[in-house]
Amino acid sequence: MNGLAPSRATRAVIGIVVGAFFAVPLVSTFLFTLRGTDGLSFAHWAALFDPAASASLKPIWTGLGNSLILAVVTVAIVLFLLAPTMILVNLRFPRLKAAFEFIALLPISIPAIVLVVGLAPIYLQIGRTLGTGTWTLAFAYGVTVLPFAFRSIQASIDAADLRTLSEAARSLGAGWPTVVLRVLAPNLRQGLLAAALISIAVVLGEFTIASLLNRQVFQTAMVVVQKQDPFAPAIFTLLALLFVFLLLLLIGRVARGPRKARS
Repeated sequence: MNGLAPSRATRAVIGIVVGAFFAVPLVSTFLFTLRGTDGLSFAHWAALFDPAASASLKPIWTGLGNSLILAVVTVAIVLFLLAPTMILVNLRFPRLKAAFEFIALLPISIPAIVLVVGLAPIYLQIGRTLGTGTWTLAFAYGVTVLPFAFRSIQASIDAADLRTLSEAARSLGAGWPTVVLRVLAPNLRQGLLAAALISIAVVLGEFTIASLLNRQVFQTAMVVVQKQDPFAPAIFTLLALLFVFLLLLLIGRVARGPRKARS
């Protein structure tokens, strides 16, 4: 046994502390949603399906739909724009790798409100050409998730020998689209799925950019509804966390791939 490894009791204490750090806020929020005049009940959960309350909850459903559309567009930007660019830089332009990494990680050091100040004039032109639909926020969200998605994909790129794989596929007559989609992408599956999950989580939890650019998304809608009903946003927050958790399990299962048959 490694003498530097923590003991079983130490690992148990660390596990309990970390678990409590995440569990206490979630349990407290869940108990808050059960609070009623006559004690604990699921009346506030049942109210979500009450037709009489549909008008007050409409902003949340609209914002949730907008956020899901934004998540799809943002993931598309990451998978079909960022990932191929990273593959191209690593294979054909390795000298630009350091500069590209600096640019990709730069947004993490810039506050969201500063990004909005810089993006506001750009969105004026976007509004004139593409309209003011909420989906256009995906361009800003693509910049926001860039550092996190870059790290996830780059970790998979560093673990795979892209040059050998691409040269072998090219020597067999495969074109570059086939090389990227059928040879390189399966080897980068774990990083691509992790980048997609991070993008979805950022989109569902982002508030500052959407609020300052006057777009209705999930988080801004919950702020509006909370002024009338403090329980509904708490319930939707728990449901969103559950959705991300299930999505994490699904992506983890897909990333592992099919189990090999035992010999």
